[in-house]
Amino acid sequence: MKKFHFSILFSILFFSLSFSQDFVLSGKIVDAITQAPLEASTIYAESVKDSTLVSYTVSDQKGVFELEGDTSLKEVNVFFSYNGYKPHYIKVKLESQVDLGKVQLEEQAQELEGVLIVGDRVPITIKKDTLEFNADSFKTKPDANVEDVLKKLPGVEVDSDGKITVNGKEVDQVLVNGQVFFSNDPKVATKSLPKDIISKIQISDTKTKEQEFSGEEGEGETKTINLTIKEDKNKGYMGRMAAGYGTDERYQLNGLLNYFSNKKRLSFIASSNNINNSGFSYDEIYDMVGNTNGGYSGAQESGLINNFGNGITTSSNLGASYANAEKGEYKIDANYFFGYSDSYNDQKTSRENILPDSRYFTESESNFEGSTNSNRGAANIEYDVDETLRISLQPSMSVNRTNSVNRNNTFSTDEEGDLINSNNRITVNDGFQRNFSNRLSVMKKLDTIGKLITFTFSNDNTENQSSSNLNSVREVFGDDPSVENVDQLSDIDNKRNSYELEARYRQPLTTKLFLDIGYEFKNDHRDNSKEVMDYDVDDNRYTQFNEALSSDFNFVNIQQSPFLGLRHNGDKLNLRVNASYVMTELDNQDFLQGTSFSKSYKNLLLRSRLRYSLGKNSRIYLRYDSRLSLPSVTQLQPVPNVNNPLNVVIGNPNLLPSVNHGIDLNYNNYNWKERSGVFFYTGLDIQKDRVSAISTTDENFLRTTRYTNIDGNYSGYGGVGYSKQIKKDSLYTLKFNVRPRLSYGRQVSFTNGVELKAKRFDVTPYVSTTYNYKEVLEIEPGYGISFNNTTYNLDNIEDVEYTSQNANLRVTSYWPKNLIWGNDLQYSYNGNVGPGFRKDALFWNMSLGLQILEDKGTLKVLAYDLLDQNINTRRTTGEDFIQDFQGTVLQQYFMASFTYKFDQFGGKKPDMGSRGRRYYN
Repeated sequence: MKKFHFSILFSILFFSLSFSQDFVLSGKIVDAITQAPLEASTIYAESVKDSTLVSYTVSDQKGVFELEGDTSLKEVNVFFSYNGYKPHYIKVKLESQVDLGKVQLEEQAQELEGVLIVGDRVPITIKKDTLEFNADSFKTKPDANVEDVLKKLPGVEVDSDGKITVNGKEVDQVLVNGQVFFSNDPKVATKSLPKDIISKIQISDTKTKEQEFSGEEGEGETKTINLTIKEDKNKGYMGRMAAGYGTDERYQLNGLLNYFSNKKRLSFIASSNNINNSGFSYDEIYDMVGNTNGGYSGAQESGLINNFGNGITTSSNLGASYANAEKGEYKIDANYFFGYSDSYNDQKTSRENILPDSRYFTESESNFEGSTNSNRGAANIEYDVDETLRISLQPSMSVNRTNSVNRNNTFSTDEEGDLINSNNRITVNDGFQRNFSNRLSVMKKLDTIGKLITFTFSNDNTENQSSSNLNSVREVFGDDPSVENVDQLSDIDNKRNSYELEARYRQPLTTKLFLDIGYEFKNDHRDNSKEVMDYDVDDNRYTQFNEALSSDFNFVNIQQSPFLGLRHNGDKLNLRVNASYVMTELDNQDFLQGTSFSKSYKNLLLRSRLRYSLGKNSRIYLRYDSRLSLPSVTQLQPVPNVNNPLNVVIGNPNLLPSVNHGIDLNYNNYNWKERSGVFFYTGLDIQKDRVSAISTTDENFLRTTRYTNIDGNYSGYGGVGYSKQIKKDSLYTLKFNVRPRLSYGRQVSFTNGVELKAKRFDVTPYVSTTYNYKEVLEIEPGYGISFNNTTYNLDNIEDVEYTSQNANLRVTSYWPKNLIWGNDLQYSYNGNVGPGFRKDALFWNMSLGLQILEDKGTLKVLAYDLLDQNINTRRTTGEDFIQDFQGTVLQQYFMASFTYKFDQFGGKKPDMGSRGRRYYN
C-alpha cells in the first residue's frame, strides 16, 4: 500500500516536471538618468501578429532579468514596464540565448500627447505593497468566473471549498472597486462575478480602517483581493439566471443582477434549492452539485443560509447590496439578506470512553429536524471631513428565529458487552435572537509625518430568548436497576450589552520610528435567566418550579487596558511591539442560587510583529502574542445542566482566566523567472491555566463533568508549500503544488481523579496538478494521505493510529465547440473506522452542457453521485475518547438545468486597433 502511495506522488511530480525551454532573453533594467537598477520591473513578450502573451517575468534586486519561454514564434515584441516610468518595447528575433544588454527607462513626469500606453496589457505589476494582475493576460475556459482566473495566477491557490490563499496566506475579503460586495465572504464575489468584466486583480495585505487612513502597511497575516471593473463594463448592468429540476424532486433556482455606474453599484441576489448549495455560484458546468456532507450551520457570514447543520437542507435567500463612492468626501456600502432554511440529519456515533482502569462503549443514534429564518443588514460608511479627518461607521443588525426537534437514543456497554445504561430523549427548541452591533471610528492626522490620534467606540447588543422542552427516560441496568423520567419546560431569556472605548495617540520619534500610547475600556453586562418547570402529572401542566436547575443572575465584566507600543516602519524591516496591562473585574449576582461572587485579575500581555523583506517577492514574518481568555458564563455558573442525562455538567465559579502564548514563523518567496513559489510556516500555542474538564464516572457509567484550570496543554502546526507553473506558448499550461503539513498537541484532563494526557501527531502530505491544453481540455488530479497518531500516558490505554486517504480528479472538456463535458471524482478512504461504518467511497459527478443562444444560454444535464457511494464518515480522538461518526449525505440524483446570462453596458467599447494600444490625445 505504501508503494502505491509513493507511486502516485512520484507520477504526478514526474509528469509536472517534464518540460522544455526554447529561448532565454536576458538583460538589466536601470533608470536612464541615475543608472540605478529597477527592482520588480515587469518584462513580457507578446506575439507580433495578435498580441498574445507568450511569457513574462520580473527583474530582481539588481534589475537583472531572464525571460524564458517555449514557443514556435520567430520574433516577439518585448515590453518593459515599471511603475512611474515610461513603458518601452523592442522587437526581438528569437534565438536560444539573446542578451538585450542594459535597458534604460525614463521617468514618467507627466502624461504627454502621443505617449504609448501599454499598462492595460502588463500581465503583472509590483507596487510597494500591492501585487497587480491583468485579468485578460490569463486565459481561462469560456464563461469563467473570478475564481477560475484566480486559479491561474502564480502563487494563488483555491481549494474545493472556495478558500483562497496567496503564498500560504488566507484571503479574508474580496472587494469590488475598493468596496465590499455583499459581505466580507470572498466566495460571494469570486463565484458570482464573471471574469470578462474584470480589468485588474490587486492583492495586498489586509488593513484595518486605521491602517488604511494612515497609509500604513497591513500586518501581513491575511490578504485582501480588490477587483477593478473594466472601464467599458463599469456602466450598465449584467445578470445571470439559472433553473434546474431533477429526480427525487431536487431543484435549484438562482439569479443575480448587477448594475454599475462608475463608482456606484446596485446588486440583487436570489436563490432557492434543496441540494445544500449556497446559491451564488454560476459555474457553467460544476455548479448545482450541492455539498457532499452538508457543511456549514446556520446563516453564514455572507448572510446566505446554507445549512442549519450537517445533513440535507432546503434553503431560500434574497439579498441586496449597494455601494457608492462617487463623491470624494464619502463612500458607503450596505447590504441586506433574508434567508430561510429547513434541514434534517440522521447521525450515528460509536464512542470508546477511556477511564483510568477500564473503558466503556457508547452507541448513539440521533435525528435532527430544524428550520431557521434570518434577516441581516450591515453597512460601512466613511466620511472624509477633510484630508486629515475621517469618520467611519459600521453598523450591523440581525434577527433570527429558529426551531428544531432532536431525537436521540443512546446506550452504553462495558468491556464484556453487557448493557449498563440507556437514554431516550426528545428535545424541542423554539428560539429568537436579535443583535445590533456598531463600530464608530474617528481618525485625525496631526501632521504629515505620522502623528495621529484615533477614537473608537463599539457596541454589541444581543437578546436571546428560547423555550425548550426536554422529555427523557434514563434507565440503569444491572444489580440495582432504576428508571428516571424527566419532562421539563425551560424558558431562557438572555441579554448582553457590551461597550468598548479605545483612544490611541501616535507620536513620531523619527521618520521611521513611532510611539503608540492608548487606553481601552470594556464593559460587558449580561442578564441571564433560566426558568425550569417540571411536568405535573396531576395538573397535566408544567407547574412545578425546579429551583435546582433554574438560574437568574447578573454578570458584569469590566476591563481596563492601558497600553504602550513601538513600531518601526522601514523599507525592509517592519517591527511592532505592544504591551498592555489588563485589569479585569468580574461580578456575578445570582438572585436564585445564592452563588454570587466577585473576581479581579491583572495580566501583562505582550504582542509583537516582525516582517522583514528579503526582496520584492520574499518575506519573513514572525509573530508573538499573549492572549487572555476568560471562562464563559456557563463554565462559571454552578447550576447543573441536564440536557444530556448521561453527562451532567456543572460550572465552577473559582475558575481563573487562561493565557495563551502563541508564536508563528512564516516565510514565502516567489521566483518569477522560474514561475515557482515556496512558503514555509510553523507555529506553537501554549495554554496556561486552560479551562479543562474534570469528569467523574460512576459504576453505572453516569458521568458528572466540572471545570478546573490545568497547565500542560499545547498545540502546534507546520507545513511547506511549493508551486510551479509551466507555460508553452498558447499550447498548454501546467501548474502543480506540493503541500505537506503536520499538526501536533497535548490535551490534559482528569477522569475519576486520575490525570489523562493525550498526545496527538498528524502528518498530511498532499500533491496536486492542473493541466490546461489550449482552451479545449483541463485536467486536475490531486492526492493526499493523512497519518494520525494519538498516544496516552496510562499504560493500560493502547495508542491509536489511523490513516485516511483522499484522491480527486477533475476533467473538463470544451471540445467540440459549445459542448462542455465535466467529470469530478473524489475517492475517500477511512481504514480504521469501526464495524457498521463505511470505510471508503468513490464520489463521481458528471455533467454535460451545451451552449446556445450565442453562448448566452447553457443547457445542462447533471448526474450527482453517479455511483451512489457518497458517505460522511470520520474518526476523531480526544484525551479520553475515540469516536467514529456517520451522518446523512445528499444521495444520488439527476438534474436538467438552464442558465442564461445577459448584459448591457453603456461605456465605450475598447479600441482594438493598433494591437490594443491606447494613446493620450
